[in-house]
Amino acid sequence: MRCVFTILSILCFSVITITACNSGAVVSEDVPAATANGLNGIPPSEKLTTAYKIIPSLNGTFGYDVFVNGRVLIHQPNRPGLPGNEGFKTEEQATTVAEFVSKKIRNNEMPPTVMLEDLKMLGVLK
Repeated sequence: MRCVFTILSILCFSVITITACNSGAVVSEDVPAATANGLNGIPPSEKLTTAYKIIPSLNGTFGYDVFVNGRVLIHQPNRPGLPGNEGFKTEEQATTVAEFVSKKIRNNEMPPTVMLEDLKMLGVLK
């Protein structure tokens, strides 16, 4: 059973990565790797390119994926820090938070946690 779960997880991750890389994700500038040990398997000497993509979520809401050097680092289909499985009501709200998370990664803030106070500050809770 564990082997089946592992295979399904790898398959789902592969499909998400291929789909996301082929759709117009927003790309930001290159920055140095986030930690002395690197980030998500990326050597610290390698530059990081961050990008994000807005994704559909439950009941017509929106989430986001954040990529580092073309690899999914964060898959966030729901609103972070809040109960429930639905995403943001608008693509603009999801974009605001995805940009906020991308900026945290570029500023070496790992993990790029999003708190309730951050969502209020960003004006995405309505």
